[in-house]
Amino acid sequence: MRILLVSMNSIHFRRWSEQLRDSGHEVYWFDILDQGDAPSISWMTQITGWKKGFLKKRGRTFIKNRSPKLYTALVNKYDTKVEEAFAKAVQEIQPDAIHSFALYVSCTPILPVMLQNNIPWIYSSWGSDLFYFRKDSSHLKDIKKVLPRVNYMFADCKRDQEIATELGFIGTHLGVFPGGGGFDLEAFKTYQIPQSQRKIIAVKGNENRSGRAVPVLKALEQLCLQLTDLEVVVFGVENDAVFQFQEGSIPHLTIKGLMEHEELIRLFCSSLIYIGNSNSDGMPNTLLEAICAGAFPIQSNPGGATAELIKNKKNGLLIEDCENSEEIQQHISFAIQNLAMIENAFVYNQAYAQEHLSREVLTKKALKMYQMIPSIERDNSSPPFND
Repeated sequence: MRILLVSMNSIHFRRWSEQLRDSGHEVYWFDILDQGDAPSISWMTQITGWKKGFLKKRGRTFIKNRSPKLYTALVNKYDTKVEEAFAKAVQEIQPDAIHSFALYVSCTPILPVMLQNNIPWIYSSWGSDLFYFRKDSSHLKDIKKVLPRVNYMFADCKRDQEIATELGFIGTHLGVFPGGGGFDLEAFKTYQIPQSQRKIIAVKGNENRSGRAVPVLKALEQLCLQLTDLEVVVFGVENDAVFQFQEGSIPHLTIKGLMEHEELIRLFCSSLIYIGNSNSDGMPNTLLEAICAGAFPIQSNPGGATAELIKNKKNGLLIEDCENSEEIQQHISFAIQNLAMIENAFVYNQAYAQEHLSREVLTKKALKMYQMIPSIERDNSSPPFND
């Protein structure tokens, strides 16, 4: 089967597409943002370099910063439109299926082309794709235009399957999978240290549209006496609102910016507790990685998505109000004082990961879903049975 993938170049996309490597399928990638060749996925045919019609190598950023109006005029006059480039790719490749990752980035821009053909269209819902953006009227309008045309859907949580159906999806759900596919559990084991030696609380440091790291840090400020033997590491920080917290207010505090993925996994494998807090997400990949690494998760639960995995006070703790630092403080305090719960959660989560998050297991399931599509299409095209 010829599969045309449509996505920006992201780590989740690269991980997911790796499942198709050596699968026997012909795999193509249309770089929706035209960010350039991606050496790490050179095994697939890449459609890049399609966009720029002027100053193809350098100078565009200079003009954009110095004269935005001139830049916009040049883009409109000389750059190739997404629909035009994508339509050309579809015509040349003649794919058996098209798979878009994230609705606004990779579905909406190509919808005009997809409405003119009947090629099976697969959509992978990520993070806030549906849960957050359906609250905005203009985005909701786009969602309702895209979903009726989509034939197949992967989601990272059951919540988004239900939302998609409510908003016009009438196709086939292919299942709930982590956004980037499964995880290499053996790689995690090489870095894991025993629970008794773990002294780190790892905090996801996003403070932006959806990320809510500040309420977590405010909660930790109130727990100084309970943190004397623990280190707090805040990672992935890009916002001054987080950098303003000082070690004086939170004992043994380390604030880190963006980290290399291997460094992040090492952190999780050394962490006793992981805390992730946001007002909107699907099933967070960092949460799943923390679970695979053996850290005890304390995670926000927007729309009930996280509760699909975390059973409160059994294998983790659920934050129901991401803005409420007092609730978060109570969760952290409870976890610190219940080490037996953390040890039991480790055993439970490791078994869960082996069965439900393993890359080996999920790759087989994902490939099975791709392989089902031709037979489903044949069944759908058959004439109705008549008595």
